[in-house]
Amino acid sequence: MPTFDLANVPLRDLNQALHAIPAGSNDKDFEVLNPRGAHAVAVGIDAPVTVEVRGNVGYYCGGMNAEGKITVHGSAGPGVGENMMSGSIFVKGDASQYAGATGHGGLLVIDGNASSRCGISMKGIDIVVKGSIGHMSAFMAQSGNLVVLGDAGDALGDSLYEARLFVRGEVKSLGADCIEKEMRSEHLDILTDLLKKAGVEDIKPEDFKRYGSARKLYNFHIDNVDAY
Repeated sequence: MPTFDLANVPLRDLNQALHAIPAGSNDKDFEVLNPRGAHAVAVGIDAPVTVEVRGNVGYYCGGMNAEGKITVHGSAGPGVGENMMSGSIFVKGDASQYAGATGHGGLLVIDGNASSRCGISMKGIDIVVKGSIGHMSAFMAQSGNLVVLGDAGDALGDSLYEARLFVRGEVKSLGADCIEKEMRSEHLDILTDLLKKAGVEDIKPEDFKRYGSARKLYNFHIDNVDAY
C-alpha cells in the first residue's frame, strides 16, 4: 500500500501519483497520513483506487472524483466531493459548507453533520448525512437524492428541480417551490438502498418525509413573481 505522509512530502506528490497509475498496476490502495487540513486532497481521481485519509482535510477533498473510493477518518472542509462523477466518499466526521456541490454521480456519506448549502446544484449525486444539515441545502438541486437522518435548516430545496429530498427530522423551513410530497413505494426502495450503502441498519425508510419541486418556477409566470 503506497503511503504518503503529508508532514514530509508535498500534497502534489500524492495527487500526481493518483493521476498517474499505470495500467495493470497493483498499487491501487493508498494511505494518507497527517493531512492536517490540507486543501484539494485526492482531487481528480479517475481510476478505481482506494484512498484512506487519516485525519481532517480542508477544501475540496475528493473533488471531481470518478471511480475512486475515498474515506476521510476525520472531518472535511468546504466542498468535499464537489463535482464528483462516480465512486464514493465517506466522511467519518462532520463536513463544512456545500458538501457534494454540483455532483453528477457517485455516493457521498457524512457520518456527522453538514453545514449550509449541502448538495447545492446537485446533478445526480446521492448524499447521505447521518446528522443534520444547514440552511439553503439542495438549492437549485437538479437530480439525485439527498438523505438526512437528522434535521434540515432554513430554505431546504429552494428553487430545486427534480432532485429527491428525504428528511427524517424536522425541517426549519422550505425554500421557494419546495413542498412535501407523497412517499411512494419506489421512494421507499430508493431509501432502503441508500441507507444500506451508507451502513445504516437501524432506521426504517418509513421514518422519512419526502420533499420535492412544486414545478411552479420552471417557467416565469407573473403570478409567481414574489417567489423568484
